Amino acid sequence: MDGHGIEAVSTEMELLEKDQDTEKPKKVKGSQKIHKRPEWANKAEFVLACVGFAVGLGNVWRFPYLCYKNGGGAFLIPYFVFLLGAGIPLFVLEVGLGQYLSEGGISAWRISPAFKGVGYGTTIICFWLNIYYVVILAWSNLYFVFSFTTGPLPWSTCNNWWNTDKCFVIHSNTTGKFQSDIVDSTVEFWENRIQKMSTGIGDFNFINWELALSLLFSWIVCYFCIVKGVKSTGKVVYFTATFPYVMLFILFIRGVTLDGAWEGIVYYLSPDMSALLKPQVWMDAGTQIFFSYAIALGCMIALGSYNKFHNNFLNQCYFICLLNSATSIFAGLVIFSVLGFMAKVMDVPISKVADSGPGLVFIAYPRAVAEMPAAPVWSVLFFFMIFLLGLDSQFVGMEGFM
Repeated sequence: MDGHGIEAVSTEMELLEKDQDTEKPKKVKGSQKIHKRPEWANKAEFVLACVGFAVGLGNVWRFPYLCYKNGGGAFLIPYFVFLLGAGIPLFVLEVGLGQYLSEGGISAWRISPAFKGVGYGTTIICFWLNIYYVVILAWSNLYFVFSFTTGPLPWSTCNNWWNTDKCFVIHSNTTGKFQSDIVDSTVEFWENRIQKMSTGIGDFNFINWELALSLLFSWIVCYFCIVKGVKSTGKVVYFTATFPYVMLFILFIRGVTLDGAWEGIVYYLSPDMSALLKPQVWMDAGTQIFFSYAIALGCMIALGSYNKFHNNFLNQCYFICLLNSATSIFAGLVIFSVLGFMAKVMDVPISKVADSGPGLVFIAYPRAVAEMPAAPVWSVLFFFMIFLLGLDSQFVGMEGFM
């Protein structure tokens, strides 16, 4: 090849490189890129990190309760309307924005002066989310530790130092006691042993050292999960984002084999179409989508920013959204199969044992587990699953915040 040919090829390659460079956006004004932004080692790390953050406690303790409260199977109609109309589009928007700009939750929104405040607002929300979410990890740690026993679970009896004269257990004789004056042993364990609640505003208790140390342990675990940025986070999520599904499946098998499980599942999914006429049902569906998909927290922008620029994130987002919603529905089967069993044991309607939030995870479910054969085993599995679900959301949220 003569000199002119070599020069022509060289010029063509330079032009090609320029064209590729122009595909990438210029840096957002106000951002300072000191070094090259780290990237996920592979696509699986990004997907698992998003799954770990989005699939959390809300799938286990919030969605099942909202579903049965708002018309059972009928609730899935407004749920999927908001999912297709808002959840998936906004999820894709945040991931795509982060990947395109390679910026975090604050600087990415500087793409337009009108959106500058959005980044600060979402970061503040993410900050408060990290503060309260880690407390739930501390609670689950203590329940996990207390589950290691060769005898009955500690919340299933009334002969402990934290119990009061009002304490009662299922099947116990409450003759001579007013029904309004008795307290379930599970509730007393939650209030008097785990939280050590004071009697009122004038009662200043000492520091709950068990809970404080459990909280410290949770922060330390989160620190080691993100100590090397996406390099460590990307490796940790291989376990923390997948193992809860193993636990959930094991608990599902155990749940559906219990007496009364089918009644609980039917109660969970039986459609009441008249509920669709209530505005509150649609509001609950919308808020659940935003809560479950971590919309407007800035964390999905941060996770997307670690992708390669030409990564095909669209199919990944569709898969994450499908898995998230499927997990919510499946978790409801797990929870209500056990609640159906509990309702049959207590001989009460399922509505009397169903609850949401901490009441479901730390009172209703432990009460039901205590009635199962080999109760400590199922309790250990359940609270380890709760810890991993919360841990994922916590340390990925911290990664997104920083």
